[in-house]
Amino acid sequence: MDSLITRNEGPLAAYRARVSEGALRADPAQAHAAEILQTLWRNLRGYDPKPAAPEAKGFFGKLFGGGKRGSGDLAAPEGTPEGLYLVGAVGRGKSMLMDLFFDTAEVPRKRRIHFHAFMQEAHARIHAWRRANPGADDPIPPLADQIAAEASLICFDEFQVHDITDAMILGRLFEALFARGVVMVATSNTAPQDLFKGKPGRDAFLPFIALIQSRVEVFYLESAQDYRRERIRGLPTWHHPVNGRSERALDAAFLELTGTPQGEPASLQVLGRAVPVGEAARGVVRTSFDELCGRALGPADYLALATHFHTLVLDAIPRLGPENFDRARRFITLIDALYEHRCKLVASAEAGPDLLYEQGENAAMFERTASRLMEMQSQEYLGLPHLP
Repeated sequence: MDSLITRNEGPLAAYRARVSEGALRADPAQAHAAEILQTLWRNLRGYDPKPAAPEAKGFFGKLFGGGKRGSGDLAAPEGTPEGLYLVGAVGRGKSMLMDLFFDTAEVPRKRRIHFHAFMQEAHARIHAWRRANPGADDPIPPLADQIAAEASLICFDEFQVHDITDAMILGRLFEALFARGVVMVATSNTAPQDLFKGKPGRDAFLPFIALIQSRVEVFYLESAQDYRRERIRGLPTWHHPVNGRSERALDAAFLELTGTPQGEPASLQVLGRAVPVGEAARGVVRTSFDELCGRALGPADYLALATHFHTLVLDAIPRLGPENFDRARRFITLIDALYEHRCKLVASAEAGPDLLYEQGENAAMFERTASRLMEMQSQEYLGLPHLP
């Protein structure tokens, strides 16, 4: 089938083409979601608003404070299409469907980004603005101007809110973006009404939830099949020794799990600091043993990694012993965090798990880690749901 013709026909045609080619299994829930995305695709064809920053201060500006210039009214400009919030359990194909939509969307200015990366970028831009504008008190309008100038359609993958700092700026930022005509499409494991649930300060976050629900259609993708677990259950997950063959195996695993050969640089916010963790895509992070265990990281860092990503692709685990026990101790902590949260591990190593730490006074301490590493290769473990 001519890919250009399929692209010009929208995400539904692209989805059907993949099914007919055997690249996807026919799934009624996914087909329904593709139909919803097709409607949005039609509504957005040629969409290119010329955003002008409003002067009136909106509800969130009053709630969270602000400067002389407000973030905008709650209402989007007339004619702005309603966005879409695609929610469902992990592995149901949400990201795949959004990618089909994004690739076919005929919008001059569009962007696809992981929501966590978007918020890190927003914080960095706010910090840079404050440094360039000492004494000014409201970075939200200029931030919204900048984002809206870059894209009138933003597709967010894995929309989640865990950080109070994010929660406190989201309302004003998204009010301002919607007021500038930005359309949002998002995937999430969490329904809008459950975002930031059970966290301190959630009452002040509720107006943001109402705002999202007013500007997007919420669609529940209720596929019964977890395709993500199917993919990883078919993959070898431990490759040794470390050489060109094992590196190629990890390359292939990352591509199979994410659909891309390389991810975007990723970092986690842990206790108010940014922790670089390699490259990531679609909930999979790839990094090296030295990156994770060769520097002074601790339990909170590994917990953040294990809860944020469902799979870790880890390069070049060395043989361990008393001479590098600091690294071995961190590796033990890392594996404990992965195991407790059912995070999957695909790794290259110099030896099998039971031979990584063979002798020395701390070898007995490593026995449980070796046992867990063996269990984490089992089909039973690989079939368990991730605990984010």
